[in-house]
Amino acid sequence: MNRYLAEIENKKVFNFDETFELYKICAQAVNDNSEKAQKLLVNILDNRGKFDASLDEVLADLLESIGFYPYLEKESFELSSTASIMRQKYHHSDNLNKYLHEDQKFLLSLINSDKNVIVSAPTSFGKSLLIEEFVASKIFRNIIIIQPTLALLDETRRKLQKYDEHYKLIVRTSQEVSVTKGNIFLFTAERVNEYRGFNNVDFIVVDEFYKLSSNRDDERADSLNNALYYILKEYKPKFYLLGPNIDGISYGFEDKYNAIFYKTKTSLVDVKTIDVYSDHKKKFDQPRKFKEYKQRVLFDLLFENSDQQTIIYCSSPSKVRKLSRDFLIYLQEKNIEVRNNDLDIIEWIEKNISPQWSLIPLLKHGVGIHDGGLQKHITTSVIDYFNEGLLSYLFCTTTIIEGVNTSAKNIVFFDNKKGGNIPIDYFDYSNIKGRAGRLMVHYTGIIYNFNPVPVNEKIIIDIPFYEQNPISPEVLINLEEVEIIDKQSNDYKVIRMLTQEEKRVIQSNGVNIFGQRDIIEQLRDDVSSSKYALVSWDGFPTYEQLEYIFTLAEKYLLKPTESFRPMTVKKLTYITWNYSINKNLNELIKSQIKFNVEENEMSEKDALEEAIRECFQILKHWFQYKIPKWLSVMNSLQEFVCEEKKLRAGNYSYFANLIESDFIREDLSILSEYGVPSSAIRKLEGIISQSKDADSVLSIIKRNEILENPIFIDYERKKLKIN
Repeated sequence: MNRYLAEIENKKVFNFDETFELYKICAQAVNDNSEKAQKLLVNILDNRGKFDASLDEVLADLLESIGFYPYLEKESFELSSTASIMRQKYHHSDNLNKYLHEDQKFLLSLINSDKNVIVSAPTSFGKSLLIEEFVASKIFRNIIIIQPTLALLDETRRKLQKYDEHYKLIVRTSQEVSVTKGNIFLFTAERVNEYRGFNNVDFIVVDEFYKLSSNRDDERADSLNNALYYILKEYKPKFYLLGPNIDGISYGFEDKYNAIFYKTKTSLVDVKTIDVYSDHKKKFDQPRKFKEYKQRVLFDLLFENSDQQTIIYCSSPSKVRKLSRDFLIYLQEKNIEVRNNDLDIIEWIEKNISPQWSLIPLLKHGVGIHDGGLQKHITTSVIDYFNEGLLSYLFCTTTIIEGVNTSAKNIVFFDNKKGGNIPIDYFDYSNIKGRAGRLMVHYTGIIYNFNPVPVNEKIIIDIPFYEQNPISPEVLINLEEVEIIDKQSNDYKVIRMLTQEEKRVIQSNGVNIFGQRDIIEQLRDDVSSSKYALVSWDGFPTYEQLEYIFTLAEKYLLKPTESFRPMTVKKLTYITWNYSINKNLNELIKSQIKFNVEENEMSEKDALEEAIRECFQILKHWFQYKIPKWLSVMNSLQEFVCEEKKLRAGNYSYFANLIESDFIREDLSILSEYGVPSSAIRKLEGIISQSKDADSVLSIIKRNEILENPIFIDYERKKLKIN
C-alpha cells in the first residue's frame, strides 16, 4: 500500500487509465481490508485535483461503499444508484442536518437499543458529535455529561446552548433543576459528587473514560469512579463512555451493565509520520548539551511550514512559555511582520495583566500557548483564534490530549515527558498523534517525531469500582457491602473499624480516608484545648486559623502520589490571606515579581513572566480547586467533631465559596463558567442588583442591554455575549 500512497502524493497527474486502475485497487481493498481502503481513499480526496474527473461517479460509489457519507456531502458528489441514494439518506441526521458515517450510525443504533455503549475510537472519528445527536433528539430528559476539564465543559456548553428551549444547562452545583423542561448537567466528576439536586438521571456520558483507570496515575480517578458508581447505582441510567485508542475494559463489566465495548479504527483523517529524531539522534539524545540545536531544528521546521497550522507538544507549562518565547525571538530575527495587531484580547491583557507580558507579541506574530495554568477565558480565546486561522502555531502541554477539542494539519511531538518527568507512553502518544489533521477540514495530517515512538502496548482500562484490582480506599468505602470482593484486605478491615457516623462523613468527602480519620482524632484533641478557636470560625478566618487548616490538610489529605512542592504551607497561607483582602490579581503578580527579583535573583523580564505563570497556576490549581476542596472537607470533619463534643461548630462554606469564585458576588459567579473574565464580572457588580439566583443573572445578561455600557472594553463585551 505504501507504494500507492507515495504515488498519490508524488505523481502530478493521473490520466483516465491510471485513475481507473487505482480506483479498481481501492474497490478490491474495500472487500479485503477496509482500513487500507479508507487510507487510500482519504489520500485520493486529499489530492483530488490530480485524478480524472470523469470517474468521479466511481469515486463517489467507493466512498459510499465504506460509509464516508460526510465526505460525499463535503465534495458534492452525486450517487448513481437508487440503492446508494437510499443508504445515504438513511445516514442523514434530521436532528443535526448532517450526515453520519457508517460507524457513527451504528453506534447511534446501539444506544437507541437497550444496550449501553463503551466506545474506543480515534480522535478524528467524531465521537462527540453523537452527544449532540442525543441532545437534539430529545429522547432523554435528564442528561449528565462528565468531562475532565472545565475548558472541555465550556466548549460543550457552547455547542449545546442552542437547545436551551428544551434543556436547562446546569454548570454549577448551586443551580436547581428545571421541572418544566429537561436538564443537562455539564459537570466534572467532583461536581457530580457534590451535587445534591438530581431528581432523576436518564442518560450519562463520560468523556475520556480511561480516566477511571487506577493505572494511569490520575489524581482524580477516585472522584470519577465514585461519581459513575453513584449515578449507576442510584438512577440506573443508560450510559455512553467514550475515549480514544483503548483495546479493552475490565472483564465482566459489559455483562453486568448490559453494555457493548466497541472498538473502531474508522478515521476520516490519515496521519502520516515523519521521523525527525533519527536524523539528529546523537544530538537529540543529549538534550542539555544540544538544547539550542534541537530548538533550532524545530523552529526551522515551523518556519518552513508557516502556511500550515502546527501544534507543538511540550512537557510542562514552563516549557510552553520558554519555548514559545524563544520561537518569538527567532521570528523577530527573521523580521516576520506582525499580523494580529487588532486581537481584542490584547487590550484586556494590557489593562488587567501587564503590557509587557510576552503573550501580546506572541499573539501578534500568530503564536498561541495553551496549558492548564492559564485562565479559562484566555485559553478559550486562544483556541478560538487558532480555529479561525488567526494563529499558525500553538504550544501545548497535555491539554492537547484532554483539555480541548482542536486539531491542526501538523503536530510536533517535541518532548517525551509530561508533568515534568513522567514518560509519554504509547497511549499518550497516540492521543497526541490523533490531533494531526482536522476532521472535515484536512484529509491528512502529519506528526513530526522529535523522539522515538514509545513501545506499542495493549491498553486495557480497569474500572476500579467494578474490578477492585486495585482499588483505592476512597472508592472502596463507597461500595455496597455485598459488592466488595476482597474482605480480607487491610483497607477493608480499617474501614470496618470506623463507626457508622465516621464512615458517613468520611465517605462523602471522597479524599484520603485514612488522613480524614487522623484529622478527626487530631480535632478531638484540639477542640478540647486552647486550639478550639482555630477550629470554630466562620465567615473570614484569621491568618492563624487559615494556617491551621492548611497545615492539617497538607499533612493528612494529600494522596501518596501527590506533591505539595514547590508550594509550602507558609507561602500558601500568606498568598491566600493577602488575596482574600486585596482581591486583585495585579497585586498578586506584583508581589511575586518582587519576590522573584529579590529572592530568586531574576531579571525584571524573567521575573514578570514567571510571576504571571505562577499566579495563574495559584488561581487555577489552589484557589479554584484545592483550597475550596480542603475547606469543604475540613468543614465537614470539624462539624462532626464539634457535634460529638457538644460544642458550637464553625462554618467554612462562605469562605470556601468566595475563594472558588474568585471573591465574586455569589449570583454573578456562574459567569466565570461561561468564560467571562473576572474584570467584566466585577464591573457588573455595580450595574446589576443582587439577584435571587444565577439563572436570573443569565436572563439579564442574555437581554444584552448592559453590553452598551461604556464601562466594558470590546473583549469583555464579546465574552458577555453568552447566548
